[in-house]
Amino acid sequence: MQPPLENESSVLVFTLSGLNETMENRYVLLSLTALYYPLIVLCNVTVIFTIICHKKLHEPMYVFICSLCVNGLYGTSGFYPKFMYDLLAHDHVISYAGCLVQIFIIYSSLLCDFSTLTVMAYDRYVAICRPLEYHSVMTSQRVLECILFCWISPFFCMSLLITLTSRLTLCGSSIEKLYCENWSIVKLSCFSTTVNNVIGFLIIIIYFGHAVLVFCSYIYLLRKCRKSIEGRNKFIQTCVPHLLALINVTTAFMFDVMFTRYGSRDVPQSVRNFMALEFLLIPPILNPLIYGLNLTTVRQQVIRLFFKKKVGISK
Repeated sequence: MQPPLENESSVLVFTLSGLNETMENRYVLLSLTALYYPLIVLCNVTVIFTIICHKKLHEPMYVFICSLCVNGLYGTSGFYPKFMYDLLAHDHVISYAGCLVQIFIIYSSLLCDFSTLTVMAYDRYVAICRPLEYHSVMTSQRVLECILFCWISPFFCMSLLITLTSRLTLCGSSIEKLYCENWSIVKLSCFSTTVNNVIGFLIIIIYFGHAVLVFCSYIYLLRKCRKSIEGRNKFIQTCVPHLLALINVTTAFMFDVMFTRYGSRDVPQSVRNFMALEFLLIPPILNPLIYGLNLTTVRQQVIRLFFKKKVGISK
């Protein structure tokens, strides 16, 4: 009788090795993270609260911005608390179930960003190209359908991936990242992972397709907006921030996917960590800032919220 493969189907805990070479700077990293994560929470909560509390912001575009900020809070909650704990802990481990939950939260949040930016592009197309029909097209029911699409489709995709991953028999327990990632677990499988690979690539292609669709729609919008000063101003004010957010998320997603699957171990760990963290560092703070500070209506309401007594702004 052959001895069983090492750790076959008995992995209960994963080891995260992403911090191994940077532990001498753990307290610096902890201090920076302890400042940065509350800042993310503050900025996103401020925009969410401002949009909810002011009726003039109960328009489709601002509802989608609110959803984007809620998603920022949701996604970062899957990483930062565990990361700060690991900075203080001697052993960087996570349970099998906890690892799958972390994968689900982080990557469903990333996919939700793509979905939300896509429906925001549709909203801008209707507002700029069909302004007289805007309120008849972007009804409350249509907005609700868009929000459900933004959240349900990423949840379905990640549930499918997690289900496929949970069925694998594993022959290892070391993940060379700061957090759990689906492909890192799939690579530990003792047997064929063709189904996981095909489904994973299909989901990647679908969501990169979201980005391509948005970029193409903005090329069309840009051509339409050149015909009038009002159109150009509307494009610059509402579409350029959206485009910046999309470029940032797409670049971060591309780095994460390409490096996880094809990256070299010769790259310094600090560089690997930054590339893995980019979509957890930049979009959660960039989104509320570019929408909260750049969009005049939101900015005015934020100023009223915090400084009305100091600057004498009345409601």
